[in-house]
Amino acid sequence: MKHLTVAMAAVAALLSSQAMAQTPPAAVTAAVSDPTRPETDTRQDASRHPADLVAFSKAKAGDAVVDVAPGGGYWTRLFSTVVGPKGKVYAYVPGEFAAFKSNPVALASAITSEAGHGNVEMTTLPLAQPWPPAVRGTVDVVWTFENYHDFHDSFMKGADVGAYNRAVFDLLKPGGFYLVGDHAAAAGSKLKNTEDLHRIDPEEVKAQIQKAGFVFDGEIKVLANAEDDHTLKVFDAAVRGKTDRFVFRFKKPAK
Repeated sequence: MKHLTVAMAAVAALLSSQAMAQTPPAAVTAAVSDPTRPETDTRQDASRHPADLVAFSKAKAGDAVVDVAPGGGYWTRLFSTVVGPKGKVYAYVPGEFAAFKSNPVALASAITSEAGHGNVEMTTLPLAQPWPPAVRGTVDVVWTFENYHDFHDSFMKGADVGAYNRAVFDLLKPGGFYLVGDHAAAAGSKLKNTEDLHRIDPEEVKAQIQKAGFVFDGEIKVLANAEDDHTLKVFDAAVRGKTDRFVFRFKKPAK
């Protein structure tokens, strides 16, 4: 009986920490199916599993969401539709990203004037800088996808990633969620391959974020790929769009 109890506890722990995809809420499915989504977004759906990931974020109507380093706005638009007119999405461009040739500030700003996305607000400030007091403690979900490794790279000029994680902690309401998805590096590599391969050790991410006060709340495996041996740059044609990726959810403890 003792061995059975231990085995059942192990299975329960595995299920809680490695969540598998479930049927997404209707609002999420509708957001992904929205015919007004640009083709530049929809052609990425097959490799990103957006319905599963947005559902995993727990974002819902009326929520406030921060999309960190939104790029072309793929996730920003989806969250905007899910949270609806009573919700809000901050398309947050870290100041260190502003000099990119892609002009991420202009890209994020353009979303705010798109039909159906009037609940989006572009904001930019240095990565480690705390947000204005009026915003702190008002956010339900903070999301960043395939960006966290970049925060450790040379173009960030030594930005304090620990301070950034603490700023995220302060942004969230008690019980709010912080989600990080990224390309996995080899186990034990820590930050060794953030710049050359654009990958990061998942356990290093987990350790850094938990250090800021977050509790690990689960993982979704829909982007995992056991055939990726973690040795190639993520832009290599052999793995582009099908790297081994992790998506972690962390929770700010309720008071």
